[in-house]
Amino acid sequence: MKTTDLVATAAANTFRSKTRTILTVLAIFVGAFTLTLTNGLGTGINRFIDDTVSSIGSADVLTVTKTDTGAAASGEPQKYDPEAVSSANTNPGRPGATATVSALTDADLREIATLPGIESVTPTKAVSIDYVQVDGGERYVASAGSLIGGQTPQLTAGEAPDASTDALQTAIPESLVTPLGFADAADAVGATLTVAVSDPVRTPHLVDATITGVTEGAFASATSLTTNPALEDALFTAQNTGVPADELDRYASANAFLASPATTQQVDDVKAALTDAGYSGQSVSDQLGTFKAVIDGIVLVLNAFAVIALLAASFGIVNTLLMSVQERTREIGLMKAMGMGSGRVFSLFSLEAVMLGLLGSVIGAVVAIGVGTAVSAQLGQTLFSDLPGLQLIAFDPVSILTTTVAIMAIAFLAGSLPAVRAARADPVESLRYE
Repeated sequence: MKTTDLVATAAANTFRSKTRTILTVLAIFVGAFTLTLTNGLGTGINRFIDDTVSSIGSADVLTVTKTDTGAAASGEPQKYDPEAVSSANTNPGRPGATATVSALTDADLREIATLPGIESVTPTKAVSIDYVQVDGGERYVASAGSLIGGQTPQLTAGEAPDASTDALQTAIPESLVTPLGFADAADAVGATLTVAVSDPVRTPHLVDATITGVTEGAFASATSLTTNPALEDALFTAQNTGVPADELDRYASANAFLASPATTQQVDDVKAALTDAGYSGQSVSDQLGTFKAVIDGIVLVLNAFAVIALLAASFGIVNTLLMSVQERTREIGLMKAMGMGSGRVFSLFSLEAVMLGLLGSVIGAVVAIGVGTAVSAQLGQTLFSDLPGLQLIAFDPVSILTTTVAIMAIAFLAGSLPAVRAARADPVESLRYE
């Protein structure tokens, strides 16, 4: 029997007992549906986190702080540190911020810049904005988040501020578009935003900047401006009017730029060098790593339930094919008497098992994609409407193909026992079977 004839015969035999086949396929369908849906959930959330990481900062940039050797355990009194500074206003909205850290000085920045693997270091200048307004209109509270190298903000209109220009530029969050008097996000692009800050004696200072774009909200604060270095410097200078120069070199953190692209090993080496020098360095992906670990853990648990369903389905395959072997005993004997080898008989029943797995996995994947897409779209418009860009359930073709192949492999293994029994059948005894 040719291979094509073998496949055609296996396909026809699969539906000899339609009820039994449908029930077996449905059992496989449950596992395939669950696996596809849970993997889609993990893919969608992790993709959103990855997009957010790229919008907050680059993997080649580390946020460096000074290691606090005098920190007390949680809940215990802590010794006073005259060099401690607040980090609350440093890159607002970025995860991982602490209340106070030991201050970095210009001397620290020079030391960090000499460490192997670091190309340059820039301090993060804490800026506290009083309010923002447009054309003397209503005033609204906002915070400042600096633009660092490798940052690619998610925009609804316009462009990200230019980090290389001396012009004062900013991108405003989408939540401030309507309050500031703009018709839509596109209308805000090109307008002048007035940013007010106060110096230590509460004298207000107004700084005008050009709005280059409008950012989507994600993990960052819904009222956080994205400023370019020129605007950050202007606001920092205005805020510290009258402060002695020797008091200005106190920073909560700094951005250490690595050679791009940096490998994971190179990043780890730089982190180790920083630790040895008395500093700590974290990338944005490090700070969001906990979120991904939790999501991956949840997906793993859900996948475990899907695997249990597939194991139950595999017993259904064994039962289906064993009954098929018993019902077709005389047919098996006839095929072997006509010269069909044991290997071909084994292949025939194995193919039937694989086809059961293929049917269940394909139907499960198709239904899961349809349900997942509809649910994701609905949740994106309702429950997660404040997280633009989030597709809760996203499907990766490679993942779906891998799931399908894995289920077919499980079906093949489940069909091995009945296939072996059929292959070992004695043709004479089989022909005598009633």
